[in-house]
Amino acid sequence: MTRIDTSTPADVPPTPSHTVGPFYGYALPFPGGGDIAPAGHPDTITVHGRVTDGAGAPLPDAIVELWGPDPDGALSTTDGSMRRDPASGGFLGRNGVEFTGWGRVQTDADGHWVARTLRPGARGRSAPYLSVCLFARGLLVHLFTRIYLPGDEAALAADPLLSRLDGARRDTLIARAERDGTHRFDIRLQGEGETVFLEFR
Repeated sequence: MTRIDTSTPADVPPTPSHTVGPFYGYALPFPGGGDIAPAGHPDTITVHGRVTDGAGAPLPDAIVELWGPDPDGALSTTDGSMRRDPASGGFLGRNGVEFTGWGRVQTDADGHWVARTLRPGARGRSAPYLSVCLFARGLLVHLFTRIYLPGDEAALAADPLLSRLDGARRDTLIARAERDGTHRFDIRLQGEGETVFLEFR
């Protein structure tokens, strides 16, 4: 019987560990992923920002998913938000009528993302907000946060989550109003000005 020595020679260094991927640019993003609001809806707002790492460098391949209620605070129960060609399976766009409240956008080379959705209404004791799930390189587990919209200081002050945070941390969850219904919300993964992230149990 022939025996084979499978032991590792002392002069061969071990293979370093590494993470494969992520492959977010394949199949997850889809055309029109940030066009959440039905076309021409009067309550449409634009939310945009940048995703950056702890050094302030942009993340060009992050995925930002958004969920939000309609302007009355109701969560949509509409199935799906996309139309596909029945023959080819190709993307034909959103149907432009139903509001699902959900969208997915990929950041560009500068870490920038943009979405158009309906201004969310308040639910329960919370001030109006959009829920965010972030996928990015270096993250083995996705991150959750919220985008609160400015404008109703009483509601923001009474919000159960915001009222537990000090001023600087609280500010990382509130978008900045810009012009024409546009709001800016930057997401910083760590370091000074790190966005508050939520853990669900």
